[in-house]
Amino acid sequence: MRWLFVLLGAAVLAAVAAVIVVLPDDPPPARVSRQAAPTPTPTATEPTPQVPEFTDVCGTYETAEKYPYAVTGYWITPQSNRCTWRKQLQEIHSVGGDTVIRIGYGLQYRAVDDEGRVLAKDGTRDSLYKDCVEDGLSCHDAAERDLRRAHPGNRVARTYVYRTDQAFGPDLFRCSEVERSVPGGKRVYYRVLAPMDGSDDATCDFTKPKPYDLIIIAGAADDSLTELLSLGDRFGIRVFPALPLAPRDPKTPIRANPDHIGTLTTLTRRILQDYGARFADRTSLGGVYQPFEVQMAASLAGNPTLEVYSQQHRIVEQELPGKPILISPYLDARRRVAFGQTPAQVAEGFKALVKTGVGIIAPQDSRGTGKVGLFWPDQRDDEVDERLRPVVGETTYGTAYHGSTRDYYREMALARDEMLRAGHEVELWANVESFEPSGDKPCAAQGTRGKTDKKRLDQAVTMAGRYVQKIVSYMWSDFMTCGSPSLEQEVMKDWDRPIAVDAIRRGRDARDGVEMRGYHLKDGTVTVTWQDGATEMVIATTGWLDEDPLEELPEGMQTAWVPFDWGQVPAGEWVRIGVRLPSGQETTEPLRVRLTT
Repeated sequence: MRWLFVLLGAAVLAAVAAVIVVLPDDPPPARVSRQAAPTPTPTATEPTPQVPEFTDVCGTYETAEKYPYAVTGYWITPQSNRCTWRKQLQEIHSVGGDTVIRIGYGLQYRAVDDEGRVLAKDGTRDSLYKDCVEDGLSCHDAAERDLRRAHPGNRVARTYVYRTDQAFGPDLFRCSEVERSVPGGKRVYYRVLAPMDGSDDATCDFTKPKPYDLIIIAGAADDSLTELLSLGDRFGIRVFPALPLAPRDPKTPIRANPDHIGTLTTLTRRILQDYGARFADRTSLGGVYQPFEVQMAASLAGNPTLEVYSQQHRIVEQELPGKPILISPYLDARRRVAFGQTPAQVAEGFKALVKTGVGIIAPQDSRGTGKVGLFWPDQRDDEVDERLRPVVGETTYGTAYHGSTRDYYREMALARDEMLRAGHEVELWANVESFEPSGDKPCAAQGTRGKTDKKRLDQAVTMAGRYVQKIVSYMWSDFMTCGSPSLEQEVMKDWDRPIAVDAIRRGRDARDGVEMRGYHLKDGTVTVTWQDGATEMVIATTGWLDEDPLEELPEGMQTAWVPFDWGQVPAGEWVRIGVRLPSGQETTEPLRVRLTT
């Protein structure tokens, strides 16, 4: 993963349009330096494995990267068994992963009974908080007692709960007279009090009567984040822990509830204060992840969830300078739903997200949910993949979708270019979904999502093109490891298959030719096929290969050039371009290219 922002000229993005339009006499791209756009982690260096292998109570773990694939980051779920953490990070690193993103928990507003016991949503006492007891009082009543000692008019107006598998240090607290940790059973509870408006007054003056928010955190005796960061050091992996998820609007659950944003801001500030004190200098802390998803849409500017992003961005800047917030919004390209969005509308949504200050936007490609398809412009009249039919029915790509994932990433890349010129700092990643809308055997305990295969994952990587700075996938837990063979096993077996992501017409030394970008192109033969002809060019003997990608391109991407006379292809005809290795492995998704004149 690269963190340096180098702005490529707008001509480069135009040259690699969604249809990979090939223009005659395409000039070489100009690289434009951008002094005003520093990296989100300017002082950090890439974490590298500390030793070839290490041994602990969970066994002996290999830290070598064996099967480097184009996807270099994965979401993972919380695990109670720490040996599972170690096993997962070893597996992720072995296939080239250098980033893990934690699934997190949500802040919840809760009622309490007459004894101050936290109630579950069904009105019964929530057993998770039953052991939060001080001096024989529930944590709620003990907090109210301490507030009233400072002034009889103080009271707890609202109670919130937040569960986590983390443990926190003393920097979680501001006011020791009313805030503290409370051991209880197998957990440690943290009692936080703050004004209801989210101001979180650091003076700790409780002598003026006020209503307060009480946040009860059900934490762990041992800190999972410390464990993950140590494993990150071992395996050379950056970790993005999840920030608290905002409470949802009961009327519109896809939005954050604005009534609780102040309290969420307080909790975020406290957690990041603790992170700053303990982890600010850890290379393996890549940033933080905000798990509240929004749909990429032109109307995003009025969504209260963006206020969550903005508030949390300001806190991250204060407490963890140089560490970005990562978000992963989703796409919906379906034509036959009212909320389906065109690529241009999604680009407007991207700009709105950038303005909140988030550092990394990793849009879900939404192929796994069936909300977007993977297809080329000349395939618009083709029947959709049968695995998409549970979502869009038996129809064609052009009828089902406004565009392909490639169209959307291209437009977002152009929007990013505009935002960089305006002085904003942001990276565009692709989150390729490693599952199918449904399956005979669902991969997760809940839901219907089924296993996909490496061929389809390669196709998703192809469609992301060179428009993104990194490719990550939702997710490792369940989806990469379910089925027989699992997707992980398929990647390990076929990791070095070439993947081409785009090609353009480009001359070199007075010769016409093809410039191609992709993965595992070394020793390859470029194949070009059109209606009345076909040809092959060995890269090593007829052209050249650059194995060191530009800073703006994903890790592992290479550039190849071979000579090819485009004059033999009729104007307007679609050409298929692929790569074949001496092993016989070839690109499973050929590029579709055409001359416009």
